[in-house]
Amino acid sequence: MTQTLHSYDPQELSTYLEQHVAGFSGLAEIAKFSDGQSNPTYQLTDTAGRRFVLRAKPPGTLLKSAHAVDREFRVMTALAASAVPVPKMLHLSGEASPMGAQFLVMEHLNGRVFWDPALPEQPPKFRQGVYHALVRTLAALHDVDPNAVGLADFGKPGNYFSRQVSRWTGQYRACETQTRPDMDWSIDWLERNMVQDDGQTSIVHGDYRLDNVMFDSQTAKMIAVLDWELSTLGHPFADLAYQCMGLRLPQDGMIKGLKGIDRRAQSLPEEADYVAQYCDLRGIDPPENWAFYMVFSFFRLAAILEGVLHRAQSGNASNPRGIDTMSHSIATLAQAAKHTAQGRPS
Repeated sequence: MTQTLHSYDPQELSTYLEQHVAGFSGLAEIAKFSDGQSNPTYQLTDTAGRRFVLRAKPPGTLLKSAHAVDREFRVMTALAASAVPVPKMLHLSGEASPMGAQFLVMEHLNGRVFWDPALPEQPPKFRQGVYHALVRTLAALHDVDPNAVGLADFGKPGNYFSRQVSRWTGQYRACETQTRPDMDWSIDWLERNMVQDDGQTSIVHGDYRLDNVMFDSQTAKMIAVLDWELSTLGHPFADLAYQCMGLRLPQDGMIKGLKGIDRRAQSLPEEADYVAQYCDLRGIDPPENWAFYMVFSFFRLAAILEGVLHRAQSGNASNPRGIDTMSHSIATLAQAAKHTAQGRPS
C-alpha cells in the first residue's frame, strides 16, 4: 500500500527553504524516509550536497493535538544545551507552508537506528552499551528542570495519569475501528485503579524506545533522541514503564519486543535490573504501583495504534502496513494490559 502524502511544488519549496533555513542553497533532491508511522519525514539535499531533515504533519483531517511538530521543535530546541542529545533545530514553518502542512527542518545526523531490540547482529558488549545508553539518557531527561529550559508550561497541572487515560480513551473512541472487549476492560480497570498524584513531574518523551533514538555509526554512543511529538510534562514512570513494555512485547508485533528471549544469555536487560539502574541514576526509590504503569503503557500504545489503523484505513498514514497485522497488534496489547492487571503473564 503506497501513497503520496504531500503535494508540493519543488521550486516553491526550494525558494522557501532558501529564505528560512540558514545555509540552504537550493533544493536538489527530496526523499521520504520509508520507516515511521506518524509524521512523514524527508531527507533534503541542497545544491551544495548538504543534507537536512524535514518532518511534517500529514495532510488531511487530524485528531486534535496529534502530529504536533511544533511541540517537537520546541522541546528539542529547549534541550539543546542539556545532557539529552537532540538534533539542532533549524526552522519551524506555519500551518500554511509549501508542503500544505506545518513542518520543521533540523540538521541531518549520520548515525544508526536499530529496529530490532534484540540487536542480533551486534556483540554482547555492544548490546549492553546500547541499553546502558538508553537508561542513562532517560534518567538524564527526567532530571532536566522544565523551568530552567523554558518548558514550565509544556504540560497541564494535576494528575498526569488521570489526564492521559482520559485523553487516550477519547482518542481511541474517536477512531475505534471495531469493538475490542479487552480494551474496554482495561479502560475500566485503569479508571477504577487510578494512582494518586505524587507530585513527580518531568519532561516525558512519550514514545521512548530503541527505534526512536540514533546511535553513532560505529559505537554504542547515543547521538540523538528523535520523535518528540508526544512529549509533555508528566510523570517520569510513564516513560520508564513504556520502555520496559518493550521487554514484554512479542518479537513479531508492529513494534518488536524481547518476549521469549533469554535476555541474560543475550546480554540484554532484565526488567527489574533496568528499573533499578534507572532509580539508582536518579537517586529515587523504586516505583510503587508498577502494575498500573505497565497496564497504562499497554493501553496507551494500543490507543495510539488504533489511530494509526484508522488513518491507514482512511488512506492517511505516513507508512501504512498490513491492516490485519496492525489490528492483531492492537488486540495483543489490549490483552497484555488485561493480563497484567490480573497478575497473569502478559
